[in-house]
Amino acid sequence: MRDSLTLAVERAWFQTPKLLLLLLPLEWLFAALTAFRRLAFRKGWLSSGHPGVPVIVVGNLTVGGTGKTPVVLGITQSLIALGFRVAVVSRGYGGSSVGTVQVTPHSDYREVGDEALLVAQSSDALVVVGRDRLAAAKHAVRLGAEVIISDDGLQHYALQRDVEVVTSDAKAGFGNGHLLPVGPLREPPRRLATVDFFLQRGGQDPHSGTRYHAKQFRRLSDGELRSTCDPGFGPAVHAVAAIAQPQRFFETLRGLGMEPIEHCFADHRPFLGSDFDGLDDLPVVLTAKDAVKCPGSLSSDIWILDMEIEFPEGFVEQLLKRASLLGAKRASGSNAQSASSKKAAPQTLTSGGDAL
Repeated sequence: MRDSLTLAVERAWFQTPKLLLLLLPLEWLFAALTAFRRLAFRKGWLSSGHPGVPVIVVGNLTVGGTGKTPVVLGITQSLIALGFRVAVVSRGYGGSSVGTVQVTPHSDYREVGDEALLVAQSSDALVVVGRDRLAAAKHAVRLGAEVIISDDGLQHYALQRDVEVVTSDAKAGFGNGHLLPVGPLREPPRRLATVDFFLQRGGQDPHSGTRYHAKQFRRLSDGELRSTCDPGFGPAVHAVAAIAQPQRFFETLRGLGMEPIEHCFADHRPFLGSDFDGLDDLPVVLTAKDAVKCPGSLSSDIWILDMEIEFPEGFVEQLLKRASLLGAKRASGSNAQSASSKKAAPQTLTSGGDAL
């Protein structure tokens, strides 16, 4: 029942509001509180701090489904390839941890959150979660971080930042244009005038359009890889998704010639073994963000769709400039400037999730 209600509200955010307009007074209150909070940090009425190394914030104006996590991973992998010791800090949404916790590939998603665990499993970055982003960033610096990437940190103004990257979905846009709870917006669209970079998933603008490509299928049980051209199963599959904007995932599978039977759950929802009851007649396909939440006793015929992300040409170089990092490191015999000035190569992500 809770899943159905959550999914219905999320769908309504991207349609004409109708009944949600009854919540307009709450939207006005939310807008006022959001504006006052940002002003309070800008004026110094609320305290903020900087960890002492460059801070790159990756976030969005809407709630979920904008391709943010793949962008975080793509930036992380690009900086690591240039020789930087990178730390990703996040709240650890959905996790039960209290205080500041370092995440390892073997952490429990129920403690640290699914997205943080995915980043830890998909990169060599330090990953630290904590509700206090500034404390998490300072802890990461003590562990040796040279660059901080704050995942979903746009509205966490207690952590001062050097660069702001905002992600959006070119198709979904800003939904019905309303702030929470009437629409999906956390801040008004005019906030974009103050950010450094705006990336649109599937956008056509060469300066902001970010591409995602299906790379391979990976079996959950043993990591076996299969080509997306001929995976050896299908076309009919069960497609299970507990992500924002799951239709992106389903459309990607259809683009690969598959006929997915759709099974939707609320974003970040933990999976139970019973969620897969009756799905043993066909292969099951998941995003990697969902795969980290799977019980260990599931059947072997479950597959993860891995993705590649391709940034706009010159994005990494411009990001390095804004963060005062250009030329600061050497990687594979080339300095950071020459490496980053090349056209951005696709970054392989064992993510999926909101990339789709």
